[in-house]
Amino acid sequence: MTIEADRVADTRDLTLRRFRNSSVLGGRGLPPIPMDSLPPGPKWPALLQTVALMRFRHQFHPWLQRRYGDAFTVNLIPGNRPLVLFARPEVTKEIFAGDPAVFHAGKGNAILGPIMGEHSLLLQDGGEHHRARKLLMPAFLGHALRGYRVLVGDVAGAEVEGWRAGETFRSLERMNALTLEVILRVVFGVTDEERLARLRPAVNHTVDINPAILLGWAYPRLQKMGPWRRTVENQVDLDRLMYAEIRERRAATDLESRTDVLSRLLAATDPEDPDSGLDDTELRDQLVTLLLAGHETTASALSWALIEIGRSPDLLARTQRAVDEGDDAWLEAVFKESMRLHPIIPMVVRTLMEPTTVGGWDLPVGATVGPSIILSHQQEDNFPDPDVFRPERFLASSGDVPALNVWIPFGGGVRRCIGAGFSLMEGVEVLRQVFSRYDVASVGSDVPRVRNITSVPRRGARVRVTRRVVRA
Repeated sequence: MTIEADRVADTRDLTLRRFRNSSVLGGRGLPPIPMDSLPPGPKWPALLQTVALMRFRHQFHPWLQRRYGDAFTVNLIPGNRPLVLFARPEVTKEIFAGDPAVFHAGKGNAILGPIMGEHSLLLQDGGEHHRARKLLMPAFLGHALRGYRVLVGDVAGAEVEGWRAGETFRSLERMNALTLEVILRVVFGVTDEERLARLRPAVNHTVDINPAILLGWAYPRLQKMGPWRRTVENQVDLDRLMYAEIRERRAATDLESRTDVLSRLLAATDPEDPDSGLDDTELRDQLVTLLLAGHETTASALSWALIEIGRSPDLLARTQRAVDEGDDAWLEAVFKESMRLHPIIPMVVRTLMEPTTVGGWDLPVGATVGPSIILSHQQEDNFPDPDVFRPERFLASSGDVPALNVWIPFGGGVRRCIGAGFSLMEGVEVLRQVFSRYDVASVGSDVPRVRNITSVPRRGARVRVTRRVVRA
């Protein structure tokens, strides 16, 4: 059945209003900050510092640490707002344990507002965040995850079964296609091929944007020009499809028997307030958040895992043995080590709503602070031989599993990513489907590049697959 998206006349206005009203200025309404009260940092123009932080993050973070130590300040556009980054795990723990009323995460993520929307879990703080998280959490707990596992395995199996033996390809492209299909089928609950065909390009255009597009939202006039205008129009198209899907699903008579995330969220209410469910706009914002937070991030981590395993015959044999023996702990360790060695997101940030001492520094209201994921994952003190891909770090049998304040791809504290469990489950299932069928060999090396807010393999993590021969 075709979605009658064009009949939902108000969706374009909703999209354009969101772009007009979203502020990427996380410090709006906060007082100016005297730079001499902050840790040291470069004196370059804010535009140059912003470009370095976004475009060259994997080189810039280590350079800043070598130049200024374990606490440093970067001055960013728009608004010349300072960002104070820390490299020590004890400060990471301090930030994650900070009072949510003081350490606001939503303001630090404000640059994502035009795409994700004001109701996004990543942009909310205080009571609004608590309410939304309470409604979303049941869809990502153990019982629900176990229900999704079979669906994810089916989607992954269908994708990898189509790979041709002896073929060399960019694994990032295949993993992106796979994780997108998981989002559309398991999270959105869409199975009709016509609907999927309409959603896929709109989603891909949302994900595959240059960081300059994000910075451009600070200047509303750009929304009528070139790539910014095209991004807005793509959002109009995607929102039209998503609102139509939400409204049609809300009217479905079999809602209670459905197990996809959208159907679960439509039924979610606070037991103490039966009228507390999510409205259509809230659902749209949370679904786009799940899409952006769980699509290319997972795909990038998986593609790095394939290229790392493909470099080592020993790791390949160990991983295939884990598949044969049902050793999910090893597969999860491979996925975690991939995210450790190749961080997808560079940092976790909070904006201070009161003067606060962080890492020994007395910081003013309005300063944005956070740990550098890149530095935390590279530190010898946190991970011996940090440049070596070593999944056994994450096995309980190693006796020294990394602490939650040093391995931080999902953030931490009360703001830890709600989809962390889903991502780990998906990673395990995809690795199982790949290595039960194929031998994987890396083709060349790779380095990270920035796309949207994520880091992905610049050359696509090229691999060659051959049909695995399982010997009795």
